[in-house]
Amino acid sequence: MKAFIKTILYKPLFNALIFLVWLIPGHNVGVAIILLTIVVRLILLPSSLKSARQQKRMQDLQPQIKELQEKYKDDKQKQSQALMEFYKENKINPLGSCLPLLIQLPILIILYYVFINGLNTSRFDLLYSWMPRPEFINTAFLGLDLSQPDKYILPIIAGVLQFIQGWQMAPKKKPGETMEMAQTISRQMLFIMPLFTVFIAGKFPAALPLYWIVTTVFAIGQQWWALRESPQKTALSLKAEKEQKAQKKTEKADKKAAKKGVEITVRKKSK
Repeated sequence: MKAFIKTILYKPLFNALIFLVWLIPGHNVGVAIILLTIVVRLILLPSSLKSARQQKRMQDLQPQIKELQEKYKDDKQKQSQALMEFYKENKINPLGSCLPLLIQLPILIILYYVFINGLNTSRFDLLYSWMPRPEFINTAFLGLDLSQPDKYILPIIAGVLQFIQGWQMAPKKKPGETMEMAQTISRQMLFIMPLFTVFIAGKFPAALPLYWIVTTVFAIGQQWWALRESPQKTALSLKAEKEQKAQKKTEKADKKAAKKGVEITVRKKSK
């Protein structure tokens, strides 16, 4: 499995990074990291948008979901059936926001190793035979050496962006509303994860927080695009979908009844 992942993901991404380093004037690895991260995020964009929209839809429908859970709280089987029917009626896959992330996560982790190993020429043995090779790799970027840890600038920027991204998706507490345990934990993680990001980013070569910054900025823009519809608009679109579906069902039944009536009339005349 390890060899398979190395062949289909790690080596192609590593070769792409070194090719960009070779192509960029001055062979700057910082610019190459930014460009490769953007390319990968663009490739993953369709699944990322689908995941974000599913998550937003689940959030918008939480009041109805809570009503069903409360209604059948004493009968877990009926509760599960009611929730599955509700998900089906509203075209929601409860795992729809998780599966794309499970696909993306290995790629993003592999990118981390690619960027760490791509900071010097020691791993050029991973390059394809036809791949051009830069004579050197320039790790200087905005006054920083990307091959060495940066304790403050990039880690703090990465932490702030992590907070902004988390805030976008964090459950918003309404006046007088009590938050469930999962929502409370989610809000706590909103503050814990940025601090964790700053701490970890300060321990690794600065190439890592640079990668985190680029991918988080991309994710923030992606989430803004996916979540730009208000809950009211989403609810209206769901209602319109239901009405359109009911109308099509009625029209189909009317056509079927009319066809049946014509057949009966033809039979009577033939007799």
